This record gives sequence, structure tokens and C-alpha cells, in this order.
Amino acid sequence: MEGLSKSDANLIVYVHPSQSKNVDKAILRELSSLLFKYSQAFDGVVLAYSVDPQDKCARILSGVHPYFGVRLRANLLIFSPKPKMLLEGKLVKITRESIHCIVLGFSSAIITDENIRNELKYKAKHGEGAYVSRYHKRHVIKIGAVIRFEVKSLDEEILHISGSLIPANAGSVHWLCSPVMKLG
Repeated sequence: MEGLSKSDANLIVYVHPSQSKNVDKAILRELSSLLFKYSQAFDGVVLAYSVDPQDKCARILSGVHPYFGVRLRANLLIFSPKPKMLLEGKLVKITRESIHCIVLGFSSAIITDENIRNELKYKAKHGEGAYVSRYHKRHVIKIGAVIRFEVKSLDEEILHISGSLIPANAGSVHWLCSPVMKLG
């Protein structure tokens, strides 16, 4: 899946002197506050990190009293979806007007009917909706399935993605990865 990247970052974490007996815990608390929020500094959402302190001693910062700065190197896993990237998500809701899915377990995505290619037709059976291909009856998009879609936009404030199933390489991952699809 596109949109995931690793980043090495040299950071300075500011720690209050009251936390000087447990600096490692204070650093982890500060870095944990970055998780699952959009960060302009990293141009994405920090999903995970590992840290390696650079110095054994911290520096007291003049003008930022009473904090001291701890230099560290962090390896970050960043989620940064951009338009035209392909993402995958698990379907949680399907209606005639839209498809809703969850990406990586935390970001919601919607694909509205004008962004669903004409080949896919909405059908309801026993109260459950699904999109079925007009050309390949085994290409079915239903609740619980994993789909691949193209990113149209990202709302960084609420981590909401708008997507599209218009490209030919978008649809049910099960179908896209099947031997029938590979044959053409």
C-alpha cells in the first residue's frame, strides 16, 4: 500500500525538571502525544516510533526556563496519503450513494457514487448491499471486504479520506489479486 514511509528524525524533546528522575518516561510521553495526529512537521500522521537518545546529558535552555532539551534520534513510521495514491481499506458500510471503509484501523474513507465506475452496480439482497461488476460476476464489493482505491483528497484535521474506484486497478483486493484477474 502506498502512503506509508519511514523517516529518521533528529529531535529535541523538552522535559520539565520535575521529570528529571525519569527522563525516558517523559520522552516517551511526549512522543506518544504525536501518535495518530496529523503533523505538519512530518507531513503526515505518525503511526509508530522508536527512539535512541543522542546524548547522555541534557542542556538547560536559556529563555525557555525551566525546561531542558534532550537530543534524540527517532525512527518514525509516517502515513501520508496524497492524491492519486492507492490505499486499501476494510469496508464498514455500503449504500447506493457511497462506500465507507477504514484505512489502517484509524482513518475513515468515503467513496461517493460519482467516484464509483459504471461497471460496478449496486445490488441489495436480504437487506445487505453490495457492488457487483457487470462484466465479472465474481468481482463483488461487500461489507467486510478489503478494497483498493485511489485517494482524491485528505482532510488533515479529522484524518478523513475521499477516494475513487474509477481506476481499473481499484476494487476488491480479493478480485484484483485473483488468478482470473491476472489472466485478463
